[in-house]
Amino acid sequence: MLEITIARLYEFMTVLYALSVLLYFIDFLHKNRKANKTAFWLLAIVWVLQTIFLFLRMLDTGRIPILTLYEGMFFYIWVLITLSLIINRLLKIDFIVFFTNVIGFLIMAIHTFTPYQHGSQVVAQQLESELLIFHITLAILSYGAFSLSFTFSLLYLIQYELLKKKKWGKLLLRIQDLSKLDHMSYVLNVIGVPLFLLSLILGTIWAYMKIPHFHWYDMKVIGSVLVLASYSLYLYKRLREGLSGKAIANWNIIAFLVVLVNFLLLGRLSNFHFWIL
Repeated sequence: MLEITIARLYEFMTVLYALSVLLYFIDFLHKNRKANKTAFWLLAIVWVLQTIFLFLRMLDTGRIPILTLYEGMFFYIWVLITLSLIINRLLKIDFIVFFTNVIGFLIMAIHTFTPYQHGSQVVAQQLESELLIFHITLAILSYGAFSLSFTFSLLYLIQYELLKKKKWGKLLLRIQDLSKLDHMSYVLNVIGVPLFLLSLILGTIWAYMKIPHFHWYDMKVIGSVLVLASYSLYLYKRLREGLSGKAIANWNIIAFLVVLVNFLLLGRLSNFHFWIL
């Protein structure tokens, strides 16, 4: 029972950490101070929980818990979060905090869901199953965000053509203005990209744990990387190259077509990815 409770607390910390990274990503792209502040406090909660775990582990073992691989991983995450919080408060270098905690989350996910650190085989199997559930849930949420973003871009192009051809009517009035459609499409992609990235991280950890001959050149893996690359380029072109309007809407539609190919086709061609996600 105690093992299950500890496992649940680890999972809770991982979820909080994922939310913090997501909000830092939003602030990184859009300079959202509210998101930055919320991300900081979530990270602070994770740090407090980790500190408590380290202290309890120290009392239990009578030593600093760094002698095993998994103890070292946990302590390494604690050091990363501690340094990032100090940097955030003293130096205000938010980008350093974001990228540092992407690394921290990756290590924490490995630490949380690797079964061999847990004494009970039942707990180990349960964690493996829940890791897969987290992976699939995040993937579905990201696909939902990408789908809605695609819809907004499609409406943008329809409205654009109506305005260009001066076809005034009820349809024109019922569709939102171009700036709002464009903004909503962008916001949904900002949410979808980190969710999809987190899903890939958890899925990769699960694959290495469960699949004897996992290969990066598997069709599903290649498709997922292409999806991430497509939307990352979308964000780059919008934020760095200033691409906007019809051009960025067309790019978003192309990116969503990559999602559809990955979702509907490449899963069937995979050597291990038998569910379609």
